[in-house]
Amino acid sequence: MARQTPRVKRTEVMHLSRQLGAFVRAGLPIIDAVHALGEEASSAGVRQVMLDIEEGLRRGDQLSDCVDRHPKAFPEFYRGILRSAELTGQLDVVLDQLARYLERDMDARRKVTAALIYPAVITVAAIVTVVVLAVGVLPRFKVFFAGITGADGKPAKLPWSTRSLLATTDFFGHWWWAILAGLAGITLVALAVLSTEAGRYARDRLFLWTPVLGHTVWYTLVERFCRILATMAAAGVALPEALRVASDSVRNRVFVRSLARVGEAMLEGEGLARPLAATGLFPATAVRMMRVGEDTGTLDTQLEVTAHYYEGELDYRLKKLTALFEPVVIVVMGLIVGFVALALIQAMYGIFGQVHV
Repeated sequence: MARQTPRVKRTEVMHLSRQLGAFVRAGLPIIDAVHALGEEASSAGVRQVMLDIEEGLRRGDQLSDCVDRHPKAFPEFYRGILRSAELTGQLDVVLDQLARYLERDMDARRKVTAALIYPAVITVAAIVTVVVLAVGVLPRFKVFFAGITGADGKPAKLPWSTRSLLATTDFFGHWWWAILAGLAGITLVALAVLSTEAGRYARDRLFLWTPVLGHTVWYTLVERFCRILATMAAAGVALPEALRVASDSVRNRVFVRSLARVGEAMLEGEGLARPLAATGLFPATAVRMMRVGEDTGTLDTQLEVTAHYYEGELDYRLKKLTALFEPVVIVVMGLIVGFVALALIQAMYGIFGQVHV
């Protein structure tokens, strides 16, 4: 039964795996290794998890059984690989493989985050700029313009750009509550839709087919699937079980649903490469590499090569995505601020020609 334990960070699991593998390789008994890691841990969550694992080992439980009690700390693929390692007697080797996988997975996540940070910061800056102009600057100019009369004694006529800008400001100023209510309603509807399986499937499908961004998401999922499947296959996990765990780990329902059919086809003797190609979700290069692995009996090696290849492709896609987003966001922000400046300058010059001196 799973214990209610604190969630342990992936970085901590990676370091634990690497240290535990080193201790086992050095010949230290597993109980002593776990005890040492628990004592040295700086995180209260890690200490609690290590203490519980140590107690289980002293009762005679297997390491994999102890780890199974902490699904929040150790992902399913991690627990499955560990169970297989105990059967093959390669615990130290497998722990090193798990540490390397976690490190690569975290590197990929960091690259995705870093690629999105700069465009996000620029977008927030643009929104803040527009809000400041709309709330603090434009209302004062509106009062100023309203107090100016032309030579005929009538209010000065403003250019279309200025009128459009002030009308937009008035609209948001008068109807902000309706806009917020509408956004809240849309959010509630979206949450209700996403609480259903069909809604979550539609969301995951949208992520895959969104222009530009979809290819980055697609390559991320292919790389993660191949990496987990390669790690589990190299550890001796049966391919159907490895496929199931790798499918669940990608966390995209379009992939999960298609890979379930791959599992059924594989059990019927069709192999792995052909059913994967039939899903339409895997590039021809990946399928070709897996077919070579099946034909030569080196599937785990080819899966690792495939994962490494798409890791490089993912880096390229992220750089391309960042290079595309940065100028787009900057241009949009420049157009907004430029339009505001143009509207104010046109108004000032237009009024000077109409005022009665």
